[in-house]
Amino acid sequence: ASAFTYERIDKNNAILLVVDLQEGLYQMARDMSAVQMKNNILAHAELGKVFGLPTILTTSSETGPNGPMTEEVLALHPNATFIKRQGEVNAWDNPDFAAAVKATGKKQVILGGITTDVCTAFLALSLVQEGYSVFANSDASGTFDVKTANDANDRMRGAGVQVLSMFAVALELMRDWRDTPGAPEMFPFFDK
Repeated sequence: ASAFTYERIDKNNAILLVVDLQEGLYQMARDMSAVQMKNNILAHAELGKVFGLPTILTTSSETGPNGPMTEEVLALHPNATFIKRQGEVNAWDNPDFAAAVKATGKKQVILGGITTDVCTAFLALSLVQEGYSVFANSDASGTFDVKTANDANDRMRGAGVQVLSMFAVALELMRDWRDTPGAPEMFPFFDK
């Protein structure tokens, strides 16, 4: 008998984190094209809007080479909690960010961070340690090369993080084409 329990994403118990999707950091993601990376980031951010998920945005060192949060993400979430960290690499090390996540009362976290091995992995590991179920959107993170991405994803999986594609995250949130959001909302999202 297997001890495995399939925990599905529950849109009523999930939050979306958009971590360090900053203009100056795109150059670090070389395991996919820059255009693909930007499209994936915007799609990740839009999941929060499509499913009405509490969404928290965060950046690190905006005034330095990292640059600002992508304008399109800000436009999608004008009223979202936005934590501008001053330099903490792991977002969980920022007390305001940690407090914002805790304040949602949700126990499942859907996470996309600009770099797989740092922005996503460090935060995912910290969240698991704090008792959250973490779903890392592998399409919304990139890094220097495929080997580095694979190593980071292995590290996260070893800690219990579920690493999923954008398509899998979206459909697990939806669950049924007849639901709302369902086919009428999701087909335009996927087309875009």
